[in-house]
Amino acid sequence: MTIDKTAIRDAATIIVLRDRETAPKVLMGQRGSKAAFMPNKFVFPGGAVDREDHAVPLATPPSDINSVRLMEDLRPETPESIGTALFAAAIRELWEETGLVLGTQADWPIHPNEDWREYAATGHLPHASGLKFVFRAITPPGRPRRFDARFFLVDAADLSGDLDDFSRASDELSHLQWVPLDQARGYDLPFITEVVLAEVEGRLHEKGLPDTVPFFKNTDEAGLFTRLYGRTPTEADLGG
Repeated sequence: MTIDKTAIRDAATIIVLRDRETAPKVLMGQRGSKAAFMPNKFVFPGGAVDREDHAVPLATPPSDINSVRLMEDLRPETPESIGTALFAAAIRELWEETGLVLGTQADWPIHPNEDWREYAATGHLPHASGLKFVFRAITPPGRPRRFDARFFLVDAADLSGDLDDFSRASDELSHLQWVPLDQARGYDLPFITEVVLAEVEGRLHEKGLPDTVPFFKNTDEAGLFTRLYGRTPTEADLGG
């Protein structure tokens, strides 16, 4: 079977924020020089949703508004189980690319599939309630890979174990490090990462969930900046 590499794939990216009140830092790593997508760039952990992510049990559920916003303005081919799968994918990618665990100590109620076997062996179930859905962007046309990426923000205090131990990380990201937020834009970043960093800076002292979620909706016809409300927008929201 031939895989269409230009097809848009659902993806999840996780922004881990550390020392929010004192010296805020975000977890980043560098993609390899031979990577087909964004080579050499510093990025947050993340990647495409796998089929197995749709059936992963969550120890703690995401908030209702997060879930509703994730289901807004879906592409026609997107399955209804995408909401849970995106949270699971963000947690799995964090584990695979950094070796850090976002989870609650518990036994798995099902036999974990291959993608989740090593994570399950840590004795944790994925913990989704601390994740905030803060940004969404579709890769513009003409790129070697295209993703419908949802960005989640989580506080490092929600993670288990030593935050500086990356010994269980895969080799997908190198130079894993906690980057001071006020220095991050000095790294070689993709454009969308710069935009998301600005969003994170604006939410540093936000206690709850954002009022809306920005969405860069790049389709084959046009690029559009819009917002996800988690409700039906009023005329005032739309500038009417």
